[in-house]
Amino acid sequence: MKTLRSEFRLIAMATISAAVIVASLFAVTSAMGAEPVEKSLYERLGGIFAIAAVVDRFSDAVVKNPIVGATSKNPALREWHTKNLGRLPGLTFMRTEWVCAATGGPCKFTATRPGKTEMGLEEAHRNLKISPAEFDEVAAELGRTLDFFKVPGREKGEVLAAFAAHKLEVTAGYSTKP
Repeated sequence: MKTLRSEFRLIAMATISAAVIVASLFAVTSAMGAEPVEKSLYERLGGIFAIAAVVDRFSDAVVKNPIVGATSKNPALREWHTKNLGRLPGLTFMRTEWVCAATGGPCKFTATRPGKTEMGLEEAHRNLKISPAEFDEVAAELGRTLDFFKVPGREKGEVLAAFAAHKLEVTAGYSTKP
């Protein structure tokens, strides 16, 4: 009886060992043949420090932009870019947090004035009465900033698409009526 138990234990141990070896081989061969997981846009942009550098330059460029900045024909934009510049560091932080979240990074964006959408951009921009053309100029400024930092075309396109996806929210306060 002891011999039978000993043989059973040996068979059980051999079976378990074989199963472990087969599972290990399967895992290794699967990993070797598997497609690599693509990095997130956040990672491809270089992470939070690279994003912060872009947003910092972008924020300064918007202030200086003749269409949407300090000399804008839009009185609300002109006022913001001349009388509220003390708030620019906070806005730059919020923009950095937004880009980080929108590109798959670890940040969580929380709107200062929550709106109906996930990002809540309509209420934060409503009183600025941003026209579609002004929005497009801000997008162009973002594009120029991405070019300055030599962001590759694919990533630049993805960032601009993420930005453009919020055009209706940002221009929600604009009206063609006087």
